[in-house]
Amino acid sequence: MKIIVDADATPKNALDICRLAAKEFSVPLVTVASFNHRIESDRHVVVGNAPQEADMQVVNLTARGDIVVTQDWGLAAMALGKGAFALSPAGRIFREETIEFLLEEREIKARIRRGGGRTKGPRKRTSEDDDNFKRSLYRLLGKSGRIS
Repeated sequence: MKIIVDADATPKNALDICRLAAKEFSVPLVTVASFNHRIESDRHVVVGNAPQEADMQVVNLTARGDIVVTQDWGLAAMALGKGAFALSPAGRIFREETIEFLLEEREIKARIRRGGGRTKGPRKRTSEDDDNFKRSLYRLLGKSGRIS
C-alpha cells in the first residue's frame, strides 16, 4: 500500500496530513504534480503541464490497495477501477456505487458552463475539512478489505 497524492490541486494542509500519516503507518507517500507546482516531498514525480498529464501519471503509479488523494472525480473513478481507494482532500471516500452519479453531475455542470451558464465553485476550505480528511485517511490506512 502507498498513498499517492494528485498534488496539483491538493491543499497544503491535506498534504501535511498525508506526510504525517505515511510516517505513522510506515507507508510510502508519492506526490505527483506538474512542474508549475513547488512540492516538498521525498518521492515527488514532476510531470509536464499538458492537460491530464499528472492524472495519467497517478493512474500509472496506482495499484490495488493504494490510496489516491484527489478532488478530480474522473481520476477517482480510474483509481477505483484499479482496485485502489480514492479520497478527496475534504475527506470524502469515493465509492464505486456512487462514482457514476458524480461523473454524470460533472458532465451536466460542464454542459451548463459550455452553454454560457454558471455553476457554483468549491467552498472555502475549513478546519473541519482537515479533520474529516484526517479521519478518513486514517480509516483507510487502518482498513483491510472493503469499506463499510
